[in-house]
Amino acid sequence: MQVRSTTKYARISPKKMRDVAREIQGLAVSEALDALTYTPRKAAHLIGKTLKSAIANAENNHELSADELIVGEAVIGEGPTLKRFKPRARGSAGAIRKRTSHIFITLTDEFEAPEEKKRSGKAKKRDTAKPMFGQAKAAPAKEEPVAEEPVAEEEVVEEEAAEEVEATEESTEPAAE
Repeated sequence: MQVRSTTKYARISPKKMRDVAREIQGLAVSEALDALTYTPRKAAHLIGKTLKSAIANAENNHELSADELIVGEAVIGEGPTLKRFKPRARGSAGAIRKRTSHIFITLTDEFEAPEEKKRSGKAKKRDTAKPMFGQAKAAPAKEEPVAEEPVAEEEVVEEEAAEEVEATEESTEPAAE
């Protein structure tokens, strides 16, 4: 069973609230309360009040035990923005936006494991090279270096000796005039 609790028009920006809300999703209620108690942010206090309200709703309205509940969702929505203005230089005005948030917490008594995302067979953007004109072509595949056969030491010594002989023959030949 799912139990919801809502707090509307909280005077804090949703961006600041979402950082705290992500931390408690999927946790047991007792662990979530502990995490919020020791988080030194205004958002943690507001989310904690909403979570306690959801727990009270579950116990009183639906006769559920708080020990078995899990935070299913903690969603932060945007509320209305209060627009204020502050005087600036040369008679202009700077806009100040005082944002508000709506907090939605859903508690559930059944545990749901998150599903793994399936990858599509489609080529990713980084795998294609875009020419200036025409259609995109697949990037050339990286060639793996081919392991050369090991050369015996005797062959190397013989090759070096042959090169030395050729060098001495060239130096002893008379110059053609």
